[in-house]
Amino acid sequence: MNAGLIGIGKYVPPAILTNADLEKRMDTSDEWIRTMTGIEERHIADDTIDTSHMAYYAALEAIKDANIQPEDIGLILVATVTPDQPFPSVATMLQRKIGATNAAAMDISAACAGFMYGVVTAKQFVESDTYRNVLVVGVEKLSKITNWEDRNTAVLFGDGAGAAIVSKVSEGRGILSFELGADGTGGKHLYQDEKIVMNGREVFKFAVRQMGESAESVIEKAGLEKKDVDFLIPHQANIRIMNSARERLGLPIEKMSKTIHKYGNTSAASIPISLVDDIEAGRVKDDDVLVLVGFGGGLTWGALCIKWGK
Repeated sequence: MNAGLIGIGKYVPPAILTNADLEKRMDTSDEWIRTMTGIEERHIADDTIDTSHMAYYAALEAIKDANIQPEDIGLILVATVTPDQPFPSVATMLQRKIGATNAAAMDISAACAGFMYGVVTAKQFVESDTYRNVLVVGVEKLSKITNWEDRNTAVLFGDGAGAAIVSKVSEGRGILSFELGADGTGGKHLYQDEKIVMNGREVFKFAVRQMGESAESVIEKAGLEKKDVDFLIPHQANIRIMNSARERLGLPIEKMSKTIHKYGNTSAASIPISLVDDIEAGRVKDDDVLVLVGFGGGLTWGALCIKWGK
């Protein structure tokens, strides 16, 4: 039996920062932001909400959706580059908050590809019968490392959390294939120097190439063809990058997840947040073949091909 996702959840903080709000703070425009990125607004966590708080709320939703108890979790993996503090890890803080007394816990740092790294790691533990249930959370409070004076990056990022319970699922369903990768030579193009620093041109070129290649790779590894894909959930970084991956797979626009207009780029949280929204809206149904693909600082990337359902 394959490992799959048996429960999912999300959390975004209530405060919304619109493009119109940003127009008042810097030399930019709503039209430019929408055209270049696809973003209309993003959720921003205030000083009372840190990374572990968002992880907690998303985790509770995933646990409820999976119909398990916190004590049933054997391992907690939190993908984040914006922990509350250097240590203890967000994962151990989350373990305490939810009462997962039987769980080991650690953080994963793979930037926007972090959730993919977390799910693939969870898959190994589940399929080897080491742990029955693994909680994977992608969560970021990017607002605390965003340079609000840099109009090229300040318009991009939002805060939020997405969570999943990875466990064994019924025959034929679950994670059919995956790909993880990294290219440390590209780390200079996207990094944190107190605040986020990005060479937008280089990251864009990398992302357009890698998103398409990784998506095609997991489809082939699963023994499928592009026409077999029912829905694409790309990392919500930039609408132009997302559409390039969609077009490479020959998918119509209604078969691609698009939440970037509501949340911006939430890094490790973006794919699970999108998945929750798509399931709630009825765009993802049992036995659908999904391709999840993301890229991030490092440079890192990851992709999954999943047959949805428990």
